[in-house]
Amino acid sequence: MQIDTNRFSWFDVSGDVKELLILAAKTWENTEESAKYMQQALAKTEDNTDVLVAAYRYFYYKNNYVLALTTTEKITAKIKKEENLPDNWEALKPILVQRQEEPQIRLFLNTYAASGLVLAKLGKIEQAKEISARIKGIDDKNDFGAGILLDILTRPPEEDD
Repeated sequence: MQIDTNRFSWFDVSGDVKELLILAAKTWENTEESAKYMQQALAKTEDNTDVLVAAYRYFYYKNNYVLALTTTEKITAKIKKEENLPDNWEALKPILVQRQEEPQIRLFLNTYAASGLVLAKLGKIEQAKEISARIKGIDDKNDFGAGILLDILTRPPEEDD
């Protein structure tokens, strides 16, 4: 099968990794096979951000929330290390507020917000609320969707009449 990996020029990875990602997409309906391709792509690149983001999306839409969460944690840890960000939220928050328009920081915020969504899907509601509240406290424009998730998670149950 001939695959045009040049269509995905924004991925800064080798052609064989692009081919694995394309095969994962082409075999989407066969989860076992497509997951094999995704895992191979991850194994060949380990910490390439583009591949990690693709893997997160893959796992999320395949309802594999455990692997989606693991992937978001890898992305945020990678960005923290690259950007020399502190672990403590109180020290981290002002940095995120100040730098939130920078691409790496936006990716961090998007990924952290995504981890809140995945935690909610896994039934870890308190952790999801905490992350959503943190992101909402930074995100005045609701670019990262955390405010919506927080509203859903904190909405009182509707009463039956």
